[in-house]
Amino acid sequence: MSRPNCPSCHYPHNACLCASINPMQIKPKLIILQDPSEVGHAKNSVRLLELVIKDTQVVVGQSADDFAELRAQLAQAKQAIYLVYPSDNSVSANQTQVEQDAILLFLDGTWRKAYKLLQLNPWLQAYPALHLDLDNASNYTIRKASRSDSLSTLEAAAMMLKAIDDKQDVAPLTNALNAMVEQRLASMPPEVRARYR
Repeated sequence: MSRPNCPSCHYPHNACLCASINPMQIKPKLIILQDPSEVGHAKNSVRLLELVIKDTQVVVGQSADDFAELRAQLAQAKQAIYLVYPSDNSVSANQTQVEQDAILLFLDGTWRKAYKLLQLNPWLQAYPALHLDLDNASNYTIRKASRSDSLSTLEAAAMMLKAIDDKQDVAPLTNALNAMVEQRLASMPPEVRARYR
């Protein structure tokens, strides 16, 4: 029998994060291409991102066919479109001028799954790619990552928004993520929690 969820944030009642959600408005459009395995993941940061930034668009899939409608949507877009993904061809978001109403595409999944999404969707490589200059380790300590430069999708979005407009207050995003991390850590047995500190 599944645990009842909060009708507002959709997290289990004992993990409700409503008190930590402070919605914010932004100029860029965020579009998340999400690997299907992330959809039901309890530690999925995209769910939080959608709660804070209501206009976030999430498209679940893997193959080019899964993203056919999105591709048609992007083909009609008047704004500049960027793929947020570090590669040999990407440029630093902190060192280039990105339009404030740009469309930002993010790949949501583990590094392996994000890379697979990119390989299965070569059409994404038609868009200029941006990467982030990382000074600090991720605060998303409740999920283990294979790379030291790993960020949750929410953190990547927050950093991109700040890179585009350094006056943008991204505290609603970081505060929500911190609240989720602390809530998850508090629910762990002490010996398990110690592995994540």
